[in-house]
Amino acid sequence: MREPHVPGVRFEAVDKFFGAHQVLHDITLDIPRGLTTCIIGPSGSGKSTLLRCTNLLERPQRGKIFVEGTEITAPSTDLDALRTRIGMVFQHFNLFSHLSVLDNVTLALRKVRRMKRPEAEALALEQLDAVGLKGFERRRPSALSGGQQQRVAIARALAMKPEVMLFDEATSALDPELVKGILGVMRDLAASGITMLVVTHEMRFAREVAGQVVFMDQGRIVEHGPPDRLFDAPESPRLTHFLDQVL
Repeated sequence: MREPHVPGVRFEAVDKFFGAHQVLHDITLDIPRGLTTCIIGPSGSGKSTLLRCTNLLERPQRGKIFVEGTEITAPSTDLDALRTRIGMVFQHFNLFSHLSVLDNVTLALRKVRRMKRPEAEALALEQLDAVGLKGFERRRPSALSGGQQQRVAIARALAMKPEVMLFDEATSALDPELVKGILGVMRDLAASGITMLVVTHEMRFAREVAGQVVFMDQGRIVEHGPPDRLFDAPESPRLTHFLDQVL
């Protein structure tokens, strides 16, 4: 049984360098279990790098990261096993163009979880239905809109039954009229009680859906807390200036 006080994700003094350039500085943060945490900030502030460190697509040089109380930065971590616990949806959809929607969603289930095809397909169809794509399972990605392709990517991640979901600017590559639908799917996920860490420029989504908002600048956490406080009463001049530009 999971201990109730353990956060979904914990960062302890995390530093990340690319060569001589330090992109994350002493990141210490708890991501509450079962809530949505939105990370906001200007481009180049380290938001996506922090997300990629959360499933070790990037490995920090210093510090520790824990998922559900288990240190994932330990040398003994099984990366394949870790990534079945953490789902990630990127800005670009990363679908296999030669595979059907159904095969895109079932591929990891069959190859990583070793599911038999009928079981994998039943689970995939359930997730495609949940994101509004019932009846699209035989289509190729090229026959879908950008918003539909992103829904496939979300279904693919959810089919693995992850403990934590990561979204890296999941709507920024979409036409404006498609953004609302993807945000609606993410709202439903947030309401389901899964732990979510979301890098976003969608300030309304962050205000309305997040349990916690984190503002980053130049690789550092400048402020974090409940959305009402950060948006209505920012404490730092840097966050005040950022909000003046984006709201």
